[in-house]
Amino acid sequence: MDKYLRQLISIEFEDMKNIFSGFLIDYTEDWILLKYNPVDYILDGYVILLNKNIKSIDRDESEEFTEKVIKLKGLKTNASEIIPIKNFSTILHFLNDKFEIFQIATKREKAAYLGKLIEVNDEELIIDFLETRGKFGGELSFNPNKIRVIEFDTDYINSLKLVIDS
Repeated sequence: MDKYLRQLISIEFEDMKNIFSGFLIDYTEDWILLKYNPVDYILDGYVILLNKNIKSIDRDESEEFTEKVIKLKGLKTNASEIIPIKNFSTILHFLNDKFEIFQIATKREKAAYLGKLIEVNDEELIIDFLETRGKFGGELSFNPNKIRVIEFDTDYINSLKLVIDS
């Protein structure tokens, strides 16, 4: 993975449909942090992926060209500060303190859940669910071992935060 640091890569999982693309910011044995490239030549926040069931990590002509365009546009391709990706609890506490709202998803990908942290331990993650209209909808509980994707600082999340603040 060291050879991919600060470069645009695409990650495909054996058990997920989505392919995640972004600039590799950091990684540990358990987690991968990307400056997220969801489509075309756009950067939109960050995605933290559970380093599990990876089918392939690609960096071919397509990623190289996309990286070139993004850099020519002058878009920032790194993190502005250290984001600790030591373990799930550390990640969520940092995101809650720094960004307030984050989004989580399981490998099923049928739904993603936005919210702010209420509690996390080895057995349970509890968030205050943020609905699509910017209102908090109550507590949702998850098994932390089922969470595969964490997104934060995206345009969608930041837009909803504006509604909350108003």
